[in-house]
Amino acid sequence: MMRHAIFGAALAALAAAPAWAADYTIVAPAAPGGGWDATARTMQEVLQAEGISGSVQVQNVPGAGGTIGLAQFVAGAAGDPTQLIVGGYVMVGAILTNASPVTLADVTPIARLTGEAVGIAVKADSPLQTIGDLVEAMRADPGAVSWAGGSAGGVDHITVGLLAKAAGIDPTKINYIAFSGGGEALAAILGGQVTAGISGVGEFLPQVQAGTMRMLAVSTDVRWPGTDAPTLMESGYDVNVQNWRMVAAAPGLTPEQQAAVAADIERMAGSAGWKAALATRGWADTYLAGEAFAAQLAREIEATTAILKDVGLVQ
Repeated sequence: MMRHAIFGAALAALAAAPAWAADYTIVAPAAPGGGWDATARTMQEVLQAEGISGSVQVQNVPGAGGTIGLAQFVAGAAGDPTQLIVGGYVMVGAILTNASPVTLADVTPIARLTGEAVGIAVKADSPLQTIGDLVEAMRADPGAVSWAGGSAGGVDHITVGLLAKAAGIDPTKINYIAFSGGGEALAAILGGQVTAGISGVGEFLPQVQAGTMRMLAVSTDVRWPGTDAPTLMESGYDVNVQNWRMVAAAPGLTPEQQAAVAADIERMAGSAGWKAALATRGWADTYLAGEAFAAQLAREIEATTAILKDVGLVQ
């Protein structure tokens, strides 16, 4: 009797298990240490821990705001449902500023995953105590204030340009230094090589909490969890920007393959492990999939094009 009970339980467990678990490779089109790398590695952890995938590898391909990784992905992954790439707002801008021949129209968008405020921070011993102090330094000599951030034309660069414009400063005069990964930008800030840094709030929080950096402001219209830094809007600058990150699949998939990938990502995004990871990293859950995401992506591309033209980064 006991043997039959054990056998029945085993059959039930098999029936409850997924019939097929894909092994995925996720391209993070940036150097280790930044937001895309963190997104890909968080996906890796959750997909495996939740039993959605048996094996997930992360491949870093840095350069040109993600467009190098995007081009390699489009060329090498076509028709392969086990290949994924992360991207987002930064990539939208980089495609435009780099005049990339490969765009997000060349991949299969699956879902928007997360949202995050952009944070402006300085080294803890910086004489700049407030965002107002930093803006006044920019007004006095824009070129003397150096900014460490992500790729040219990305959300960090756009936010600095919008801040300059809101403060009555020519955004084309900004001294913006683009880094291919968050780790490199962080080292430049902590090493005193730049005046200020701008990146996703989550990338700065560990240093802020450790007392080695100070957050001067965040880019969203409400204060961001994990920091008491004021918003740019409440500081008197009409800027409201939220970074977002997405995952896409390879081009040339069949409808069945695309549906299978989308189902895995939906399961991941709804899991307890993913929600816990979002809370730990300070990311907002902005999951959006299917036609709704495709429409939102088209609107984001149109709006970003207008912003980049406005701040002089695209003709």
